[in-house]
Amino acid sequence: MALVLNDEQTMLRDNARGFLAKNAPIAHLRALRDKRDAEGFSRALWKEFVEMGWAGILVPQDYGGLGLGHVEAGVVMEELGRTLTPSPFLATAVLAATAIARAGTDKQKQHYLPKLVAGDLIATLAVDEFAKHHPDHSAMTAARAGKDFKLNGAKTFVIDGHVANLLIVAARTAGKAGDTSGLTLFIVDASAPGVRAERTPTVDAHNAARITFQDVNISAENVLGKVDAGWDVLEGVLNVGRAAVAAEMVGASEEAFGRTVAYLKERKQFGKAIGEFQALQHRAAHLYCELEVTRAAVLKALQTLDDSYDRAGAIVSVAKARAGLSATLAVQEAVQMHGGIGMTDEFDIGLFMKRVRVCQELFGDSNFHADRLARLNRY
Repeated sequence: MALVLNDEQTMLRDNARGFLAKNAPIAHLRALRDKRDAEGFSRALWKEFVEMGWAGILVPQDYGGLGLGHVEAGVVMEELGRTLTPSPFLATAVLAATAIARAGTDKQKQHYLPKLVAGDLIATLAVDEFAKHHPDHSAMTAARAGKDFKLNGAKTFVIDGHVANLLIVAARTAGKAGDTSGLTLFIVDASAPGVRAERTPTVDAHNAARITFQDVNISAENVLGKVDAGWDVLEGVLNVGRAAVAAEMVGASEEAFGRTVAYLKERKQFGKAIGEFQALQHRAAHLYCELEVTRAAVLKALQTLDDSYDRAGAIVSVAKARAGLSATLAVQEAVQMHGGIGMTDEFDIGLFMKRVRVCQELFGDSNFHADRLARLNRY
């Protein structure tokens, strides 16, 4: 398959780019940050996302969604990266929608998916328990209580966890930390007794939370997939999230690069634009090549998720690792080429560095995915 967008995907990209540039420029993020908004995103803007159908991109048409693919979800994520827009799109429309659509019973799909599409629910995935991403090390317990379960433990770095109505939680019903068997996914009402969310704003002014579970009773009807066999479902959902975050980093890094090139043409030193200096030209050319290779890798990962969902793990790790490295290079070069002003908060370029740093850690950094790729290839 050609590594280019088709006409419909290009139209979606252009529409999303125009809409976000007008309605959610970086000034939107600054306003939320500076007034210390309690929710950290605009519900009015999210309602517009819903009205455009973005909340249902990955939801089948039978449940009210658009029934599109991961490439289309990646297109929206890339444009969100360009404007650094905080929204529940990743948590709700990508992670939660994928988990329920892929593993839910028909009753669960009928109950939850239309509500996600309509914007009546904000949902997220709660998996990590440590400073670094190690989903197989989950130790949170889900002990049998008759036919039901009782959850105890804590999750950290839960995207939009403080505003979520619904949580997809990975907990251990058997085995020990480090085992891939024995994990089970649960659908948990965020308002259930024993669930407590503490907002932990990230350095990039986006949203995350630490969520604790103390003797939370969960009905067996709220098991997502099969008991003790949640790992394969979880890995699939994480792959989708990883590819989506990689697409966001492509958008952020290309926007940072574009702003830097414009600055090189404007800033003058010794009577000439600094972009005329060969050393900076070489660095810019190198960065451009790196970003183009990364764009191809990320698009290939999204296409593979659409065509061969269960065999996309390796290329997704390539895309996430590559996106982390090239985006980090892009924002570091951007700050350096802007000089002293690049370090000031009043200049937007530093905000891209902060967002890329968070995205690098989200669902595994470049080192995690290099190791994962080696293991998948039996090195």
